Amino acid sequence: QLQLVESGGGLVQPGGSLRLSCAASGFTLDYYAIGWFRQTPGKEREGVSCISRRGGSTHFADSVKGRFTISTDNVQNTVYLQMNSLKPEDTDIYYCAAYATRRFYCSGDVTAYDYWGQGTQVTVSS
Repeated sequence: QLQLVESGGGLVQPGGSLRLSCAASGFTLDYYAIGWFRQTPGKEREGVSCISRRGGSTHFADSVKGRFTISTDNVQNTVYLQMNSLKPEDTDIYYCAAYATRRFYCSGDVTAYDYWGQGTQVTVSS
């Protein structure tokens, strides 16, 4: 059974850092693109970052460029989202998602993703 489990969320002060993890089970990341999205209840889900199969390419939303990085650990079958210089507007529920692809490209479109984790809360506040 294909499953994604996020962890690493929490409360952090503005300017602080968090690292989110997306642990995959039931499939190997070699053949899947992974995306991170965030959502405030009542609003549309927003793409934050994605990484293609085998880490061939990455993409970042303009709002997080230069502050967030994304990486894959193939041994742990886990994707990480390192978030630095956090701002209050980064407060949201963060979700990871996956879709199978042969391309070394990842989509920022939420509708491209077939599998989703349960989400982890990130709160940036003093």
